[in-house]
Amino acid sequence: MLVHLSVQNYAIVEHLDLELERGMTVVTGETGAGKSIMLDALGLALGDRADSGVVRPGADKADILASFDLDDIPSAREWLHERDLEGDGPCILRRVITAEGRSRGYINGTPCPQSDLKALGERLIDIHSQHEHQSLLKPDTHRRLLDEYSGSQELARQVQLAAQRWRQTRQSLERLSNSSDEQRARHQLLSYQLEELENLALGENELDQLEHEHKTLTNSEQLLGACRQVIELCGESDAGNVLSALTSSLQRLTAFRQPPTALAEAVTLLGSAQIQVEEAMGELNRFVDHFDADPERLQALEERLDAIYTLARKHRVQPFELPGLQQRLLEELENLNADDEAIGRLEEELASYKRHYDEKAEQLSAERQAAAQRLAAAVEAEIQRLGMPGGRLGIDLKPASNDEPQPYGREQIEFLVSANPGQPLRPLSKVASGGELSRISLAIQVITAQTSRVPTLVFDEVDVGIGGPTAEIVGQLLRRLGERGQVLTVTHLPQVAAQGHHHLFVHKARGTSETRTAVSTLDEAGRIEEIARMLGGVDLTEQSLAHARQMVMDANA
Repeated sequence: MLVHLSVQNYAIVEHLDLELERGMTVVTGETGAGKSIMLDALGLALGDRADSGVVRPGADKADILASFDLDDIPSAREWLHERDLEGDGPCILRRVITAEGRSRGYINGTPCPQSDLKALGERLIDIHSQHEHQSLLKPDTHRRLLDEYSGSQELARQVQLAAQRWRQTRQSLERLSNSSDEQRARHQLLSYQLEELENLALGENELDQLEHEHKTLTNSEQLLGACRQVIELCGESDAGNVLSALTSSLQRLTAFRQPPTALAEAVTLLGSAQIQVEEAMGELNRFVDHFDADPERLQALEERLDAIYTLARKHRVQPFELPGLQQRLLEELENLNADDEAIGRLEEELASYKRHYDEKAEQLSAERQAAAQRLAAAVEAEIQRLGMPGGRLGIDLKPASNDEPQPYGREQIEFLVSANPGQPLRPLSKVASGGELSRISLAIQVITAQTSRVPTLVFDEVDVGIGGPTAEIVGQLLRRLGERGQVLTVTHLPQVAAQGHHHLFVHKARGTSETRTAVSTLDEAGRIEEIARMLGGVDLTEQSLAHARQMVMDANA
């Protein structure tokens, strides 16, 4: 229940503090005094959209704070507990809007997004506006009202979510399936290309080794000739060779008994050179003896290199890039295979979502069917009390023409009305006049409010277009709701105002330089004067005061 509302610098309200109680509280005042401003400010605390235009001129921000007693609202306490937003004492919702248009929301002092204020607000207050009868012409409103009356809002939300998931999955499946022909062609090409690369089986560093060996075999005659020439020059030439020259040189230098010390280094170097030449000749002889200049091996090398170069040209890459190409093609093929697997998985998910949707939609249809007759009968009884004798209301549940899961369920819902006895039931938009539509709307709002789990109900001039004895019945209906919880009613009708348990009077306070809205809580005498004003105008008479006093006494009887 709403226990306190504080409004600062909102529209023409400078400062407003209201303590609210259980029962029916009526809000009255002259046209333009700002009766709806209080409810608009409350709407901001509950997550409505706002802009900088709501800030009172000259102020830097508007600040709205609403406090709620949650003793009778377990769903709100659970919502707060799940988000670790619980606090000691009342639950406090706060909204701050700056003159620059920035907005900040708070729940129990913790900053929160606007969506959280709205989600919590839906569990705290149910607001019925004076324009709601206009939305009554829309089938979406009919479906919402029936689901609210049957208590099926959560089930309807699950049906909508199941339909959305089914639709999203189908769209994903269609995207993959539409490209399947192209993917199959690509799959075949990749498989063929990979088979060629796998058959080639190019090993790591194999290309470098092949090219080196091929170059060696191609130059084998020249290489062997060069090796033999070196061997002859170093040790086999009769005309003189390097090894014999070194040997002769060492013999001449070591022939002296005591050679000079300065020649020792030269002798050492010549000895070392002799050893190295002998070792080099050994290596050359072994190379010449074991060198295999097999022409078949050369041909095999050339065929292998030709296969590598040809495949590289085919794919327009360098030969050394073939292993990387093979890896990329393999990854692409795996992705295509994954798409095929995804199609299968999506088909299974689509069937699963359809089964889930069918289950929930069937439950929702059953609840709607059961509630439709009850709601129609209850509203029909109320509209007859509200000055439409013989009026009838029917609720038509038409099966959806499309077998696909629909977010609204398996049926279209439409309210049908007969305003006069003997007339057939027809859609609201084709039958009801403005006054009749207002009465039907009020009857529906009152009936659906009786099943609401929200303890605070707000009615903002829902009695527009109603007067006379019907207005008194409207007041009695709202008072009856107030006895179940808390009802705030903005009204112009004295018959409705007289039924209130509490009375707030909205008026303009004019200063020297500005006008601001103020709200007063009226005592018994103040209530009678306000109702008399509503009955008879500005000048109060004994007759109007007596009439007002009698109306209040009758309401409290």
